[in-house]
Amino acid sequence: MKNKKHTLLVLFATSVFLGACTKDKDPNPDGEGTSKYVLMTVADRSQQNGGGYISAFDELPSGTISNVVGGKSLTGNRGMAGWRTYENWIFKMSRSSDATQGIEKIEIAKDGTVTSGKFISSKNPTEAAKRFGTGNFVITSETAGFYWDAAEPLKIQKFNPSTMENTGSLDFASVVNERGEAEAEINFRAIGQKFLAVKGGKLFANITYGKLATTQAGFFDDFFPDIYIAVIDVATGNYEKTIKIEDAGSITYINDNQMYDFDTNGDLYIVTQGKQPQGLGTKSKIVRIKANQTDIDNTWTLNFSDFRSTDDGKFVGVFAKDSKLIVTLNTVPLVGGPSGNINSADIWKFYAVDVASKNFTEITGIPVGINPGAAMAVTEVDGKILLRGASNNGDANGYYEYNASSNTATELFKVNEGGALSGFYKLQLN
Repeated sequence: MKNKKHTLLVLFATSVFLGACTKDKDPNPDGEGTSKYVLMTVADRSQQNGGGYISAFDELPSGTISNVVGGKSLTGNRGMAGWRTYENWIFKMSRSSDATQGIEKIEIAKDGTVTSGKFISSKNPTEAAKRFGTGNFVITSETAGFYWDAAEPLKIQKFNPSTMENTGSLDFASVVNERGEAEAEINFRAIGQKFLAVKGGKLFANITYGKLATTQAGFFDDFFPDIYIAVIDVATGNYEKTIKIEDAGSITYINDNQMYDFDTNGDLYIVTQGKQPQGLGTKSKIVRIKANQTDIDNTWTLNFSDFRSTDDGKFVGVFAKDSKLIVTLNTVPLVGGPSGNINSADIWKFYAVDVASKNFTEITGIPVGINPGAAMAVTEVDGKILLRGASNNGDANGYYEYNASSNTATELFKVNEGGALSGFYKLQLN
């Protein structure tokens, strides 16, 4: 599933953790209220946070459709890269009007009109603009969540997702400074900048030790070869311990595709991006924290090199269900730069992975396409697992229904107006 600073093309235990976990839950178990199928597309694919559209439909789309619904679609000038969901809410990590980093709530009316709702901005937008990542968040309940603000990088902010208000912060400067405090090459430190997840009443937050002092500080500039993650008690806010992913380089990447997922049994799978400065992979892996555990499971790791021994690529997302993973992998070696293939070339293919055997099986029926980046590469709606198929020339731009028994996918619907697909979700309006 998310890059780096890739363009868009490269571009969530208690109450089941966050949006990634809600995919197996019916948003309306009692069958009351009004269902809406919400679709996001990005029209300007030349920039990381291009403009686009969010529209709501009364029925599950089929055939060829437009995502520009006159008078009802939200037309975003910027920041239409993707979204995160929680129960019957949709959030974005950038404001639709101008791509300012933060948390924006999307409002869906019963008549299908989509609008921008309340927005949580940085405590100091000028300072936050110097670093990328403000608005990385996780929700624990309808009234509680956590997020990161670049203006206070050594703190984790608290917020109420119902009222969209900041409710305080937790200071972890001493935790971050337990290592590397005297290292002259470390120019940026943070906690929760790229990875925030909640499992079993514990908050997991990555600790950043970056060598850069630029906007991209904390991204593919890791000082340490290992990834450090703080474990914090959700109820008290108390720090408990630091765990680590060994020899992995960079964890996830900050975008609306959170690049981790929970399996049906509660196991948490986390994508790491590898050790190349340009985000081109090498030692990219997926690791696991088992249900009811708080340590990295050292008995199981899925390496990109398990897929291709030359280790010339990376994982860009993960979807987990019933001990099976769906991942998107580059079919040829990655090349960075303005003319590189990582951002816009049709080189990315879906594979299913059996957790026990670690066997990769190509999913057929869906074309090789562009990097899903921040877009939701895999989503689950009405019990259907849907894969985003989008090609650079626009010939493919739809969601494909996955058949696990045959490991094939067939097109469910295609979008011919509004831009490249970024997300699809069903919610219930009461």
